[in-house]
Amino acid sequence: MKVTAVYPGTFDPITNGHSDLIERASRLFDHIIVAVAANPGKAPTFNVDERLNMARTVLSDLDNVEVCSFETLLVDFVEKSGAQVILRGLRAVSDFEFEFQLAGMNRKLSPKIETLFLMPAEQYAYVSSSIVKEVATLGGDISEFVHENVRDALQRKKS
Repeated sequence: MKVTAVYPGTFDPITNGHSDLIERASRLFDHIIVAVAANPGKAPTFNVDERLNMARTVLSDLDNVEVCSFETLLVDFVEKSGAQVILRGLRAVSDFEFEFQLAGMNRKLSPKIETLFLMPAEQYAYVSSSIVKEVATLGGDISEFVHENVRDALQRKKS
């Protein structure tokens, strides 16, 4: 059976922590769908098309990874995609409670979909999109936390 996992997120912007997790997941699953949430309520720095383009650039060398956007309930998107798994990242213990609640709700809404958690590589455990944006805004060097295209896009937004 071909197993497809959906890795949802805002990816505003995609970081090396995200891409590390996706790369490792691409070895575990037949197909990964990186699902960029439109999520306008979060007031993202980048619009959905910009986030899609950045993710596609960063992940272009992974043949079994697809990048698309969604605006629906996550489990509806997962079911429509024919996926069996929701993939989530856990950076720290503080992430667990929120992710546990989401996984429980998703299981209640769609019992056939499993949620699996992966931890990022140690060097990315503290990296988040929010922190990267803040460092970039304050003029810090973010080159070890994001792909060069993402770094350049953040610099353009800053100016």
